[in-house]
Amino acid sequence: MKFESSELIINPNGSIYHLSLLPSDIPDHIITVGDPDRVSAVSDNFDSITKKVSTREFHTHIGKLAGKDIMVISTGIGTDNIDIVINEIDALVNIDFDSRKSLESKRKLNFYRIGTSGTVRPDINIDEFLISMYGVGMDGLAFSINITVAIRN
Repeated sequence: MKFESSELIINPNGSIYHLSLLPSDIPDHIITVGDPDRVSAVSDNFDSITKKVSTREFHTHIGKLAGKDIMVISTGIGTDNIDIVINEIDALVNIDFDSRKSLESKRKLNFYRIGTSGTVRPDINIDEFLISMYGVGMDGLAFSINITVAIRN
């Protein structure tokens, strides 16, 4: 399948439209946060930062953590913005930008979401850390997450 220029917008520098990232920028491990101000709070824990990109509410820091390439990116508020981030990252790793065609071999990425949430369960206290193995949106945005997280105090 070939993607027309109206379906896959590539900036003059070869980066994808909203995120301003290049296909070569994307590591296998990606942390998403909603608030752009949280990006620095997360990347402060990286061993090193090799690239910073900011476009609108999409702020990205790419670096190393424990010898692995890692990225943290803000999505802004709402599922529509999360949809933009996930779809553009998918395009970056699964579409050849020169031919505008889908790659035959698809790349699998690991997404980790750090965010805030509410609950109606009385056994979960305010300011408690929750670790989910998967999430199912009730808003029409299909997105599941596999997470392994160690919390350090």
